[in-house]
Amino acid sequence: MPSSGDPTVFTIDPALFRPEAIAPETQALNHRIIAALGALPDKWAFPPADLRAARAAGKGPFPLAPRDPRAVDIQIPGRDGLVPARVIAPTDAAPAGVYLHFHGGGWTLGAHDQQDQILTPLVDLSGYAVVSVDYRLAPEHPYPAGPDDCEAAALWLLAECTARFGTRRLAIGGESAGAHLAVVTLLRLRDRHGIQPFHGANLVAGCYDLALTPSARRYGPTPLILTTRDVELFARSFLGDGADRADPDISPIHADLGGLPPALFSVGTADALLDDSLFMAGRWLAAGNAADLDVTPGGAHVFQYFDSPATTASLGRMAAFLKGLGAEG
Repeated sequence: MPSSGDPTVFTIDPALFRPEAIAPETQALNHRIIAALGALPDKWAFPPADLRAARAAGKGPFPLAPRDPRAVDIQIPGRDGLVPARVIAPTDAAPAGVYLHFHGGGWTLGAHDQQDQILTPLVDLSGYAVVSVDYRLAPEHPYPAGPDDCEAAALWLLAECTARFGTRRLAIGGESAGAHLAVVTLLRLRDRHGIQPFHGANLVAGCYDLALTPSARRYGPTPLILTTRDVELFARSFLGDGADRADPDISPIHADLGGLPPALFSVGTADALLDDSLFMAGRWLAAGNAADLDVTPGGAHVFQYFDSPATTASLGRMAAFLKGLGAEG
């Protein structure tokens, strides 16, 4: 969706949600995803460790991208031990900034080395270095382990960014559960540490209400990456039973969002988490923050993992957002 030109205002074009707005290439991709995932066994019949191994071998829902040869593995000190992370930096110039990235996977799956199809283009198009964090996963490490690791990574980056990267221009973000963790981290930095060091948030198809927004509740079983059942079971894996899902540290849609940095919210209209981005973008603006909303007609959940014209356009808008963030503070 084109920006209004005013960073404190965005408009929602109703035409984006009409079936005729969906590009033929997007429609064809969705049909292929549904057919492929519909033919697979129920993933919830397998232990999380088996699902992680399948993803790492390229047998999950997302294509396995070649790993960027520039990547360097590092260790970040966390509250309960070292947190693995992975750095991809430009090779032909000093980084224009640093993007702290949290991967998706329902707080249960995924890893810091499984999304180079997104991270490599962002490095090349924006000039930013990326630090992708391998936070602890549920159910072996339930809430608050993952958010604790992300908070620790943010504090580490703030302390190390000048010496290691030569810049204090910082952005934060991620996809799906990673976008949720990015917002939780911003809130923890503000409320626990009295700081807001990030210049922007790149938030892709986040889950911001773990009690489920209407689009998540109503989505049903269509296997277009993420179903209603998936959202429910991922949230249960992350939280266990008895958690207060209205707690802002769990569902940041309920937080006081004042004083947060500019954000780009990217989502597709065929995403079960569509409402999460629509609602959170509105609340972001209502709290006095700058925000923009990029809605892709027919886009599946984190469609940016698949090669398509919609992906190229979406990643280009993310890179432009990063490049347009304010000067160093």
